[in-house]
Amino acid sequence: MPSCDSRWHFYFCSLMSRIELIKGDITKIKADAIVNAANSSLMGGGGVDGAIHRVGGPAILEECRKIIAKQGSCKTGEAVVTKARNLPAKFVIHTVGPVWYNGKKNEAALLAACYQNSLKLAIKHNLSSIAFPNISTGLYGYPKEEAARIAINTVKEFLDQNDLITKVYFVCFDEENCQLYKLQIQQN
Repeated sequence: MPSCDSRWHFYFCSLMSRIELIKGDITKIKADAIVNAANSSLMGGGGVDGAIHRVGGPAILEECRKIIAKQGSCKTGEAVVTKARNLPAKFVIHTVGPVWYNGKKNEAALLAACYQNSLKLAIKHNLSSIAFPNISTGLYGYPKEEAARIAINTVKEFLDQNDLITKVYFVCFDEENCQLYKLQIQQN
């Protein structure tokens, strides 16, 4: 299988042409929204979450504080939206992925909900393009192959029912996730 690089994009006919796979840094993606793999406090952290907060600037954190003051923490599978501030995207959709407990705590449904709720928020805000990172596969320990399958299948099912989202980017920071997503997309 050929390797992915920062210029590699994978396009598909009809429905799948709305999905694009990119190996790169999500903080550099110009889309209506990028998705942040956040923690429930929305206060930033490591990985994608830390990078988005660093690049986006302190105004994102301030918006997150206001959200938390209004509604409390963001529960696993849920999503909230802030402006993207210093990022090339317009908005950041923060979603809280599940921690992996060997599949014994409804992790698959919660991970699918992250994608569904992020897409629903994009539609609510009239956004037509959205970029997803590899949710829960870092510190939260979700098995990467299974997470890729859930991501692709959930997004595909959502796009089957809705044509308002014209482009979904899956942005993989590393080669391993890029290859796993590529394989899942080819199987669909």
